[in-house]
Amino acid sequence: MHFLAYNFHLFIYALLFMGSVLQLGCASSTPSQLQLEANAIINSGWWNLSHSDSNHICSLIDGISCNDARSVTGITYLYTKRRIQLATLNLSAFKNLETLEVCYSSLEGTIPPEIGSISKLSRLRLSHNSLQGKIPFTLENLFNLTYLDLSYNYLHGKIPTTIGSFSKLIHLDLSFNFLWGEISHIKNIFKLTHLYLSNNSLQGKIPITIGSFSKLTHLKLSHNSIFGEIPPTIGYLSKLTHLELSHNSIFGEIPPTIGNLSKLTHLDLSHNYIHGEIPPTMGNLSKLTYLDLFDNSLQGETPLTVGNLSKLTYLDLSYNSLQGKTPLMVGNLSKLTYLNLSYNSLEGEIPSSVGNLSTLTYLDLSHNSLNGKMPPTIGNLVGLTFLYLSHNSIHGEIPPTIGNLTQLSSLIISNNYIQGPIPFELSFLVNLNFVDVSYNKINGTLPISLSNLRNLQHLDISHNQLAGSLKPFTVQYLSLLKSLDLSFNNFQGPIPDGLHPSVLVGNEGVCSNISDIQTIYKFKPCSIQAKKLKHNQLVIAIFITIFLIMTFLLLLHLRKNQMEIKNKHARITETPKNGDYFCIWNYDERIAYEDIVAVTEDFDLNYCIGTGAYGSVYRAQLPSGKIVAVKKLHGFEAKVPKFDESFRNEAKVLSEIKHRHIIKLHGFCFHKRVMFLIYEYMEKGSLSSTLFDDMEAINLDWRKRVNIVKGTAHALSYLHHDCAPPIVHRDISASNVLLNSKWEPTVSDFGTARFLNLNSSNRTIVAGTIGYIAPELAYTMDVNEKCDVYSFGVVALETLMGKHPKEILSSLQSNCIDDAIKLGEILDQRLSPPSFSILQDIVAVAIVAFVCLNLNPCSRPTMKCISQCFLGQLTPFNIPLRDISLQQLMSQELRHCLKL
Repeated sequence: MHFLAYNFHLFIYALLFMGSVLQLGCASSTPSQLQLEANAIINSGWWNLSHSDSNHICSLIDGISCNDARSVTGITYLYTKRRIQLATLNLSAFKNLETLEVCYSSLEGTIPPEIGSISKLSRLRLSHNSLQGKIPFTLENLFNLTYLDLSYNYLHGKIPTTIGSFSKLIHLDLSFNFLWGEISHIKNIFKLTHLYLSNNSLQGKIPITIGSFSKLTHLKLSHNSIFGEIPPTIGYLSKLTHLELSHNSIFGEIPPTIGNLSKLTHLDLSHNYIHGEIPPTMGNLSKLTYLDLFDNSLQGETPLTVGNLSKLTYLDLSYNSLQGKTPLMVGNLSKLTYLNLSYNSLEGEIPSSVGNLSTLTYLDLSHNSLNGKMPPTIGNLVGLTFLYLSHNSIHGEIPPTIGNLTQLSSLIISNNYIQGPIPFELSFLVNLNFVDVSYNKINGTLPISLSNLRNLQHLDISHNQLAGSLKPFTVQYLSLLKSLDLSFNNFQGPIPDGLHPSVLVGNEGVCSNISDIQTIYKFKPCSIQAKKLKHNQLVIAIFITIFLIMTFLLLLHLRKNQMEIKNKHARITETPKNGDYFCIWNYDERIAYEDIVAVTEDFDLNYCIGTGAYGSVYRAQLPSGKIVAVKKLHGFEAKVPKFDESFRNEAKVLSEIKHRHIIKLHGFCFHKRVMFLIYEYMEKGSLSSTLFDDMEAINLDWRKRVNIVKGTAHALSYLHHDCAPPIVHRDISASNVLLNSKWEPTVSDFGTARFLNLNSSNRTIVAGTIGYIAPELAYTMDVNEKCDVYSFGVVALETLMGKHPKEILSSLQSNCIDDAIKLGEILDQRLSPPSFSILQDIVAVAIVAFVCLNLNPCSRPTMKCISQCFLGQLTPFNIPLRDISLQQLMSQELRHCLKL
């Protein structure tokens, strides 16, 4: 019995001893495990270590953290230029690793599947590197993952559906990659607080189930190809502080439930196709500091509730179709630093309450229909650096209080009806570097005090009524001045030293004694002017006599014309015996012939905005306030049959077609005294002039350029395939693609257009612009729609390059395109590299352009095919911009993406 008891106690002691050993084994790592980790670190080549350091890994290396048993639990490798790869680090050796952070380094290669073996990993950050390939499916084994950041790499492919198994995940950032697929794959991660998927090529709709991510505080899906409406369930995300959906293809209205996001501080829905009105519930977002609805199709008036957003510092509602008066409640937003309401249809005066925005640094109300005077309270904005009020109907004088804006660097108030002199107080603004007050009615003399603006780089005072001598004004002190325009004023006297003659064109009183300058710039000799001054009494007497006689005759002539015009209705076309006729139809209000003559001051040069081969174009603001473009045939050319025929042909073509991307003709007048056409006014001018101007070209971002090419394609498709008979334009060029205030294209100049006769030959003389004419027209006179297709290809390529592609066209015709030239090398270098979301569209435009430039007309696609291609869903591709060559664009390798 004693023996049994003894054995029992011995057995108990043995169990206790074995338990202690096992417990000790769990608390510490075996020497072989520690050695395995040390070898993995040393052999990786990430650090300058030798095997003699294997026992001191935890203490020798910054960024390596260990537990009490000296097993590695964390690797942090940041901000290094050493080129490394994950594949060289034996990840399977780290059984206790909880944190792996390799960011802002030169990490290359792919993410190895072995990463799925680190089962204890809870934090994985590999952002801001050069990783490629796909996200490995083995990540699904990392059940303890709470933080995953793979942003700013070159990863491609679909987002693995297994990401939905990360039930503990709190932070997910896959932004700035080449990932595609639908975001609906991300589900069941209900602990998620941060979801960043921006700057990829994701498609599909925002799922209705987004509302179930109740803990979400940050949702960023911008710069993708997401379409559809914003689901009302987004209002369930009561903890959301940041919502960014910009640069997508989202349409529909803003759901009123967005007003439920009471904690929202940052809302960006810009660059989409959202329409309807801004919901009044937006005023419930009392914590909002940033609101950007730029570049949508919002309509109606701005709701009064916007005035409740008292914490707002940034507000951008530009490039929409908002109506009504400038919202008075804006004056309540006293913390605003940025306010942009440009490119809308706002009316009325600028409210004086704008002076309450004492912290404002940026104010843009340009391209609206604002009238009234500039409020003196604008002088309260002492921190303002940018003030843009151009393209409105503002009148009155520039208030002297503008002198308070001592921080101002850009002042653009052009294309208004501002009168009076340039205030002396403007010289107080010593930080000014860009001033544009052109196309106004400013009078008086050019202040000498402007020479105090030593930082000035651009000064445009053209098309005003300034007079007097230029001698007091000197540019010597303006050492930074790069651009100066004093043209089309009433300045007199000789050209001052330091001024180039071109800046004074249109000033009839300016003179020069240099014969070349007289010839080129049409200036009179100063010696003749001096001689005339000596005999001024005789000259004045003769002039007054002639003037009185001419005035009397002119009054009689105008009286006769008024009596004739009075009996004509704006919608009636009369055809006298001599064949002349006049027809102007309604444009909101009746347009009368005398209105056109009056508002252009009988086609005065001050209103001329462009001159072509056979006519000049004038900007005319009608009594109703509407602005139209008037294309008037030159007097000499009107007598030449071919010009007369071209002019009448343009009216005939445009009167029979209607398309949103084709210039709208409001009326025309054919008479032996004057011939003109009346068009809708295109605020941005031609595509050619925009690309030529560095500043405007920068504003023409990649999204706008892609939309310009697409709009032009749709217009040509309509002409070729939806008109009966089909119409060939014959002069497609960057100069004949005009841009409205929203940068939308319209095809213009149909002077050489031709109706195709489908049952007979279409032989004709060659027409078009050099550099855009199809090469086959050098040996044939048969005109068909494939001539327009070639010209379209040139315009498309020019839009991407920012200049005419003459070198590439020459290489194509000699069939010697360099294989080494990459697409990224020929894109307009004035713009930032395209984001991932727009890159696919840019490549599509490039592919289409090269297909259209095929030397064989039969191998060019139809414009209908191109139009449908742009309307369809593109097949995603995963080739980085730096790897796409022009040769690939011309081959079949990428053409499958377009289904051409």
